[in-house]
Amino acid sequence: MIPFGDFPFFGLLLYAVIPTILLGLLGRAGRWWTLLVTLGVLGLTFSNDLAVRPGVEVRELWIVLGYGAFEAAVAHAFLRWKTRATFYAALTLTLLPLVVAKVLPFITAETAFGFLGISYVTFRALDVVFSIHDGVVKKLSPAQYFAFLFFWPAVSSGPIDRYRRFHQDWLKTRTRAEFLDDLDFATARLFRGFLYKFILAALIHAHWVGPASKLPGALAKLSLMYAETFYLFFDFAGYSAFAIAFSRLFGIRTPENFNAPFLSQNIREFWTRWHISLSSWFRDHVHMRFLLAAVKGKWFTGKHTANYAGLCLTFGLMGVWHGLELRYILYGAYHAALLCGYDWFSRWNKTARLWGSGPAWRTANVAVTFHAFAFGIMLFNGHLTPRVAPRREETIETCDCHTVTGVAWDRARPGEALQVDIYVDYAWVARVRADQFREDLQERGMGDGRHAFTYTFESYVRNGRSHTIEARLYGPNRYLHGSPAMITCALEETVK
Repeated sequence: MIPFGDFPFFGLLLYAVIPTILLGLLGRAGRWWTLLVTLGVLGLTFSNDLAVRPGVEVRELWIVLGYGAFEAAVAHAFLRWKTRATFYAALTLTLLPLVVAKVLPFITAETAFGFLGISYVTFRALDVVFSIHDGVVKKLSPAQYFAFLFFWPAVSSGPIDRYRRFHQDWLKTRTRAEFLDDLDFATARLFRGFLYKFILAALIHAHWVGPASKLPGALAKLSLMYAETFYLFFDFAGYSAFAIAFSRLFGIRTPENFNAPFLSQNIREFWTRWHISLSSWFRDHVHMRFLLAAVKGKWFTGKHTANYAGLCLTFGLMGVWHGLELRYILYGAYHAALLCGYDWFSRWNKTARLWGSGPAWRTANVAVTFHAFAFGIMLFNGHLTPRVAPRREETIETCDCHTVTGVAWDRARPGEALQVDIYVDYAWVARVRADQFREDLQERGMGDGRHAFTYTFESYVRNGRSHTIEARLYGPNRYLHGSPAMITCALEETVK
């Protein structure tokens, strides 16, 4: 189950939220309760089996716990034997599981490793290593380290917290009045999350992204650029609002991730307002450390060369962190070029005065910055790079009151028709073969193109109620992208 991905997840959270509110009113909603809830939500989130090899399935939870034990061992070993050599060894070992998860599928398509949120958890683990190196962390509590690494509201997609800041909240005992303040904040932020993710983002995706993606021509691409940019913001900002709301309910002030980014007047300011926890992490742990090392080592003679090299390194790593596909690498390079270009232009403009100031100029700054970022989203989503068939394509394409359609294909088994299990309201209803031919799949390099599926619902779903539709790959029990989906169908006259 994907955290904050559907309404049933929030329903299950009531089993944790209601006791938390009762304990908070008594001044007893402390860190051990938070740790217990974190363990429970981890068990819920990572309850599926992962096919690490064909015919070999492992419960995701065991992979998560094994990962946590490995990272804890690395951090504690570095804390005990802290030298320059062990620092680099600790960084390498901390990164190793993420690198394996990213690279292994390119080496052998039949092997999978990793779990939802491994990138964000690795950033937190790296923050601990950096903090030990800098001397700001001198001891590690196993329970606190585990809670920091896998704090349940932020485990899958951030925001990325810092261990030293988390440590202060973890040890704090809230009074009843402080809990009520946190409850008030959490409630308001929770409603913002529902507005952003389940109303605005859902409407944009259904009525703008979907139609625009199916139309040809330059104007359709321009419309798609705006649609995907706004969808990404409201979807991600909505998720972040949920994470921050539930974090505050449990006494952790998880940092903000967005601050009106589309009002930024330049690309440098934009990256202080967009995905703030990620950009600040890269700024502090990559860019600033690179600049410090470059100055001490006198690596460059040019006055601004170190800064430009640092920006290229920082955003190059950020691009690779998203994935090893060409579009992600180009996305990182694109933003590095924007930041370097803006730095050069802003210094040149101080004497040339080509670009002025005032309300009209500030409006132009906002418009230029927004469109520069939106163009990058087109690059990020692969609309401006050659289309390459993915290693796997497991997607729900349409889901309405009559049918659910999609694609299921694995490059490791290009000629095999995979099977998909369909669930309605969490009850298994059918198993279908993805063996329907589509010319567009063949053109995209998906074997013989016979990898689409369609399932027609029985009439009982059209009963005027909302239904949760899930599609999972038979065998690995892996959710297809776009699953679960929600449908609400009008009542049919034949339904009694």
